Amino acid sequence: MASTVDELTIEYTEDGVVTVKELGKEVLTKGAWSTVMYRYQDWDRRKEEYGAEKYSIRRYQKRNGEYTQKSKFNISSKEQAKKMIEILQSWMGDEE
Repeated sequence: MASTVDELTIEYTEDGVVTVKELGKEVLTKGAWSTVMYRYQDWDRRKEEYGAEKYSIRRYQKRNGEYTQKSKFNISSKEQAKKMIEILQSWMGDEE
């Protein structure tokens, strides 16, 4: 378990193999409820290689000094991510 938001990770190892490889991490919000966005790849056991990049947004709650994941949304492809960016930009207009 992580006690700080900086210790949070999506990386996961099973039987000595990194099955979820973290490629990037951005902390969107910190506090008792923290939001983190990850860029990652899954290990394909059949092909013995990592698959395409994926993205995930996860919410964590800190209780008793430890962060626990409470929810997640996985973005399964670059195409889906680009579509989400387009929609958000259109909703925000020229506010950049």
